Amino acid sequence: MRKAKTALCLITATGLTFHAFNPNFLSSSSDSFPNFPEKLRAPIHGVNRSSRAIATIAFTAVDYKFTLHGLSVDSDEYRQKLSEVHRRSASRIRKLCEVNRGFYVKAGQFVAALRQVPKEYSLTLSSLQDQAVPYHFKAIKEVLIRNLGPELSDMFLSLDEHPIAAASIAQVHRGVLKGHQEVAIKFFPEYRFEWLVSEFVESISLELDFIQEARNSETTANNFANNKWVKVPRVFWDLTTHQVLTMEFCTGQKVDDVEYLKERRIHPMKVAEVLLEVFAEMIFIHGFLHGDPHPGNILVSPEGQNGFSLVILDHGIYKKLDEGFRLDYCQLWKALILLDSKNLQRLGERFGVAKYSRYFPVIFTGRTIDSKSALGKAMSVEERRNLKQELKSLKMEDISSFMESLPSDFLTILRTDGLLRSIVSKLGAPQRVRLLAYGKYALYGLSPKLNPESDFALKVVFSRLKANASYYRLRLIIEVLQLLSWMAKVKLLLYTMYEKIRLCC
Repeated sequence: MRKAKTALCLITATGLTFHAFNPNFLSSSSDSFPNFPEKLRAPIHGVNRSSRAIATIAFTAVDYKFTLHGLSVDSDEYRQKLSEVHRRSASRIRKLCEVNRGFYVKAGQFVAALRQVPKEYSLTLSSLQDQAVPYHFKAIKEVLIRNLGPELSDMFLSLDEHPIAAASIAQVHRGVLKGHQEVAIKFFPEYRFEWLVSEFVESISLELDFIQEARNSETTANNFANNKWVKVPRVFWDLTTHQVLTMEFCTGQKVDDVEYLKERRIHPMKVAEVLLEVFAEMIFIHGFLHGDPHPGNILVSPEGQNGFSLVILDHGIYKKLDEGFRLDYCQLWKALILLDSKNLQRLGERFGVAKYSRYFPVIFTGRTIDSKSALGKAMSVEERRNLKQELKSLKMEDISSFMESLPSDFLTILRTDGLLRSIVSKLGAPQRVRLLAYGKYALYGLSPKLNPESDFALKVVFSRLKANASYYRLRLIIEVLQLLSWMAKVKLLLYTMYEKIRLCC
C-alpha cells in the first residue's frame, strides 16, 4: 500500500510538473519520444498518459474548490459559477480523452450517455461518441498492406482516406470493392499495452481482436435472423484479419437523434420499444449481450420492412452470460414486477447480496419493496421519505460490499441497462415501456429452449402459447395495478371536490 501511494504521488508530481512547464500538455501527442529505445517507449507512454490524467483530475478538483469557495449553494451566483466550472471541467476532460485515446474515450462516451450527469458534461463529451482524433492514413495504409497484401488496388476500387468514424480504439474508412460492394473497413495501428495493469489486458485484447469481433457479429446476426427490426452488417471474411475488419456499409443516424426520426416520420416511442426488446432478447433469451450500446453504436436506418431498422455496430465487447445466471435473472424480473419479496430474498442469496435484496426494486423499477404505487409510476412522497430515512443507515462500505459481491454478469447488465435507460429517456419513452419489455422477455427466457426444426411441432407451439399466456397474465396484473392506482387518484379528487362544495354550501 505504501509503495502504491508513493507511485501515485510520483505520477501526480510528474503530471503537475509537465503541466507547469508545458502549457500544451493536454494537446501533446501520446506518440512522442520517437528517439527512445523500443523497450522504454511503452512504459514512458504509460507514465505520460497516467500523469496527464491525474494532473487533469487534480486541476479540475482545484477549479471546483476555488471557484465555489464561500458561495451559498442556494444563490444564483453559485449556480452560475457551478455551470461555468462544469463547462471548463468537461472541456478539460474531453481534451484528455482525445489525447490519451483508448479506454479514456470509452469512459468519456459512457459518461456522455448517462442522464444523471450535468448537461454541461453530456453536451461536451457527446462529441466523443462518433469522433475522436483520427490516425494519419499513412499508418492505416501500412496496417492494410501488412494484413491484406501490397496491392490494395487489386481489392478496392476506391478507399476514402478520411475516416467516417474515429472510434475510441479503432477507426473506420469507407471503401468500394472490385465487385462494387460498398464496405466499411475497421482497423487500428500498432498498440503496446505492457504498461497496463493485468486486469485490463484481457478486456482490451478482446476488443482489439477483429476476428473475435467478426465472430460476435455473426453470432448476433444469427440470433436475430428472424427479427425484421435488426440489421447486423455482413462480414467479408476474405478481407478480415486480427487487425482489419471489412464489413457491409450500412447507413443510418444515431438512435437518440430525435430530430432525424421526426424528419423521417419514425416515431421515437416505437424506436425505444424496439431497442428495449432487442436488448431484452439478448439478455433474457440469448444470454449473449452487446457490452457497449452507446448511441454511436446503434443506428436507425430508414430501410426495413417495418419502416425502419436498428443497425447494431461495434461487436468487439460482448458478455456470454452464465446459463444459471441467465435463468436467475429472468426469475429476478418476474419477482420484481410482482414484488415477490420471498423470491427476491432467495435470489439475493444466489447473487451473494441477500442483505441488500430489498433494494432490487429500487435499483431496477424505481419503487420500494413495500410500494403501493403502480409499476412504472414514481414513488409517493411518503415512500421517498421512508426510503431516504432507511438509506441514511447505509455506509459507503455497504455500497462497496454490494458492488463487489455481485457476479460480473450482473455488473455488465447494470452498465448496459444504464446506457439503455439514458437513450430511452432521450426518445421520450416512459419507464413502463422498459419494464414491460423486460418482463415479457424474462418470461420468454424461462420457457424451455426448443428447436423448431428438430422438436415435435405441437410441443413447440404449446411452449410458445404457455410463455405468451404467462406474459399476458403478467401484463394484466400490471394494467390492473395501474387501474387501481388511477381509481384511487380519482376517488381522492372526487372526495376533495365534495369537501370543497360542502364547505362552500
